[in-house]
Amino acid sequence: MNTNYKFTVERIRKSLKDESSKVKTNKYIQLYKAIKKCILNVELPHNWVLPSTRYLAEELGFSRTTIIKSYELLLLEKLIISKQGSGYKVNFENSINTNERAAKSQNNSHSYPKLSSKGESFLNNISLINRTPGASLAFRPGLPPLDVFPVNQWKNLLNTYWRHVKSSTLSYARSTGIDPLKKSICNYLNVSRNIKCDHSQVVIVSGSLQSLYLITSVLIDKNDDVILENPTFPNVHSIFKSAQANIVTVAADNEGIAIKKIKENSDLNPKLVHVTPSNHYPLGVKMTLNRRKELIKWASNNKALIIENDYENEVANHLNNTPSIFSLDSQDRTIYMGTFNRLLHPSIRLAYMIVPKYLINAVEALQEHSHRFVAPSVQVVMNQFIERNYLYMHIKNIIEVAKERQELFIAEFEECKNMSIQNKNFESLHLVAKFNKQISSKEESLIINKLAAANITAHSLSKCFIDHTKQQGLILGYSSIRSKELQRKVKKMIKLLN
Repeated sequence: MNTNYKFTVERIRKSLKDESSKVKTNKYIQLYKAIKKCILNVELPHNWVLPSTRYLAEELGFSRTTIIKSYELLLLEKLIISKQGSGYKVNFENSINTNERAAKSQNNSHSYPKLSSKGESFLNNISLINRTPGASLAFRPGLPPLDVFPVNQWKNLLNTYWRHVKSSTLSYARSTGIDPLKKSICNYLNVSRNIKCDHSQVVIVSGSLQSLYLITSVLIDKNDDVILENPTFPNVHSIFKSAQANIVTVAADNEGIAIKKIKENSDLNPKLVHVTPSNHYPLGVKMTLNRRKELIKWASNNKALIIENDYENEVANHLNNTPSIFSLDSQDRTIYMGTFNRLLHPSIRLAYMIVPKYLINAVEALQEHSHRFVAPSVQVVMNQFIERNYLYMHIKNIIEVAKERQELFIAEFEECKNMSIQNKNFESLHLVAKFNKQISSKEESLIINKLAAANITAHSLSKCFIDHTKQQGLILGYSSIRSKELQRKVKKMIKLLN
């Protein structure tokens, strides 16, 4: 018997007791009113399965006829529905009541504890984050070719894990990640990027945002100076602004972040500088080797740390692999961030960062106080995925497929009269298209909304700029849909843009 029936009967019984204490009526009327009250008060929520007439009759000591009559009245009012083989379900979404309660809560906000300054800060900056949930893949930035992910390989590894799992491994795991995966990541980074570190420095997280949240929480106090590239990821901007840092923006030239501009501001006492050296987001500038060395020297002189956000290294460096800042840094002052979410698929929620040794304990302590750990099953399977060479084969497939789709996208987009693709080199899974004539950020926003109404996703270029010197355009992900669908969607988009 459905175990939910027990809780349902208890609520009906309590409501029935209230009804029976009022004016005496027929039992089926009392029961009907009792159940109706439970539904209207959302004690029995929408789509909740009600007990069978036979079960409810036995539990309440009523005849089955009484139960059926009560249900019939509820069916007439459309408060419940009946489907053959599914029994009776509640059919009442009390959204009005919920909205009223939310409105009352806001109106009476003075009667509740005040949010902390940090809570207010995160709330006020939520609009900065790029979040575009929904079914449409065209042309959402940050997605790899999802259709080439080896689902069967992953499924087989996961099935093997659960077949052989020991009960002891179902307990709590270490918050920074399991050692086998951390060691595999060390080996992978050593071979592919010449990054050498101890596995104790590797922290397994769910994504880049969590990495940044951990770093800001252990390092940044209110009004601490933080240097960000301009433009940059809106999500990066949001994290540091919400952490109440004093954000100093520095533009990038054709060699990367302009160190001279940083040096000009002698009043700065920065704790952090965040950069995307392999492929500047969103404009695609690759930081030169000399500029990387210059940045390390500047950080050393100013006792600052560097966050090296290497979000799409595998694509950006598939031909020419410039040494990472981490591999050049001899003073252990670089925090290296990588992610599998942009390489495999976002729903995997698996990323990593390498932290300086002096930060390990603080970061782990913060994780222990918050999300604790990424699911060990996912970590074990990812470790096997790397060890069995599946990751390397998948990267090869991604590059081949993405490159083909990028070329197709650019060729199709040539028909657009009002916009032009900026950087046509294959160095990222997104492209930037700028308007051929000057428009406002408001007009840009209207165009993005127009595309969204047609089930096409585009991110705002102007939203990536932190100061008032903005450029308008669209950031478009091209790699996540098959070629035939890509052509159709580009044609549809161009009609809306022309």
